[in-house]
Amino acid sequence: MYAFFKSVHILGFVLMAGNVTVTALWKVFADRTSNTRIIAFAQWLVTVTDFSFTFFGGFLMVIGGYGAAWVGHISLISTPWLVLGQLMLLLAGAIWAGILIPIQIRQAGCAQDFAVYGEVSAAYRKDSRVWLIWGLTSTVPLIAGLWFMVAKPMTYW
Repeated sequence: MYAFFKSVHILGFVLMAGNVTVTALWKVFADRTSNTRIIAFAQWLVTVTDFSFTFFGGFLMVIGGYGAAWVGHISLISTPWLVLGQLMLLLAGAIWAGILIPIQIRQAGCAQDFAVYGEVSAAYRKDSRVWLIWGLTSTVPLIAGLWFMVAKPMTYW
């Protein structure tokens, strides 16, 4: 069972980190076209993939990680690398929920306006820059968490 939960945990990370990385890349390229149809479609895909791959990947990562810890009799609160990994996931999740999702909601509204007004607003452009900066920032704790899970530093306090 440990191998099953660990596999679910890894699959969740791959889905989450892969989507975060790829979404940022194609959204930047879509925004650079200044084509309202392309930008609106890309923004819609950001929302769809974020809630399907990022959220679902995070869910699998948590279920798999906690399941592996439970089956492996590993303490979630006294194992340093697990504590640090959980903190990194919590930090990335806080950035996603507190900063990125509100921006995505605003941008989705702007993208709907593209069909009416035919041009990309300055507010959308500003939100895109902020979204990219915070999106890249949120990947730092994800990568740090990955390192903690693999390297398992400070195995004992």
